[in-house]
Amino acid sequence: MIFPLGAAPEVDFFKPTLKGNIKHSVARWCFQDYTLPDLLPQLKTMGIQAIDLVGPDDWPTLKKHGVYCSMANGAEISLTEGFNEPKYHAQLQENYLQMIPKVKDAGYQNLICFSGNRRSLSDAEGMENCVEGLKPVIESAQKHGVIVLMELFNSKIDHPDYMADKSAWGVELCQKINSPHFKLLYDIYHMQINEGDIIRTIQEHHPYFGHYHTAGVPGRHEIEEEQELYYPAVMQAIHQTGFGGYVAQEFIPTRKNPLESLAKSVQVCDI
Repeated sequence: MIFPLGAAPEVDFFKPTLKGNIKHSVARWCFQDYTLPDLLPQLKTMGIQAIDLVGPDDWPTLKKHGVYCSMANGAEISLTEGFNEPKYHAQLQENYLQMIPKVKDAGYQNLICFSGNRRSLSDAEGMENCVEGLKPVIESAQKHGVIVLMELFNSKIDHPDYMADKSAWGVELCQKINSPHFKLLYDIYHMQINEGDIIRTIQEHHPYFGHYHTAGVPGRHEIEEEQELYYPAVMQAIHQTGFGGYVAQEFIPTRKNPLESLAKSVQVCDI
């Protein structure tokens, strides 16, 4: 259901003073039962100043409420049809070349993209296809000061056959593209499932990570004590790299009050 204006559960009791070491965001789709006009003021009450995965149609609403779009979307075809297959290049290039100037004109910076599924492709073939398909996209991103980020997913549970399912593959792709306007969206939940070793990976490869997502493992729910990752240590590792971007909560709430779950998760991550 969609909550009507004014019907969102209040979280005024939870007005934290955040430390400022982590810039907090939240994925829009995880709280889609709330209308944006209801959700955005609640985010600001919690100290969350940004929201992920919002497209151009909703940017005016974000601006009205003074909430930043920390990860724009809307240029992709789908999660499974990506830059690793040449047959999608023409459509993807058209989409991204149209979207990148819009991101810049809106005053935003980050735009998401996806590798697509392997199907019959080897990792090496898919990588070379991504390099070729992304060339004009990254040229435009550089011209407009936009960063295109490819998200890393787990292929064990949530996204079977997805190609960008390992940090090493994504880092090598970044090295081949060799541009500060192409980075990885390092999803902590997904990478804990597929490979673990989260803190060491962040420490060693953080220059290639332009954005982070959270969620509890297993289950993709709240990041409280019921799950296996100790997020304060992960956040401390991110902070120690000098990272200045956003960390977005991307868990599926299970509690009676989803916004209270969100507020508590922000507190866990606010080191």
